[in-house]
Amino acid sequence: MNLFRKEWTPREADEWTIHDTAAVIISPLIYLFITIGCMLSLLLVPVGFVLLAVGVILLIVLIRIINPKLSAVSEGYEKKQKQYIEELERKVKWEE
Repeated sequence: MNLFRKEWTPREADEWTIHDTAAVIISPLIYLFITIGCMLSLLLVPVGFVLLAVGVILLIVLIRIINPKLSAVSEGYEKKQKQYIEELERKVKWEE
């Protein structure tokens, strides 16, 4: 299974996959590395700069993993919303 999959249908993207699991695992690590990295970097401790860099790299990886799924889900909801608004407009015009 390709972790950096680009193409998703809204139905596929709505299901739980290894991509979501990776996001759940990586997200707290990013928070931890960036928080501790910033603190140590402000104190000019060299390890802080390394942790900060690792946090930023993991953030980029997270975005590459989960963003295509989020975009597909968003696209699906936009289509549903457009259909709902069109149907609502038809009903309102019919009542007038």
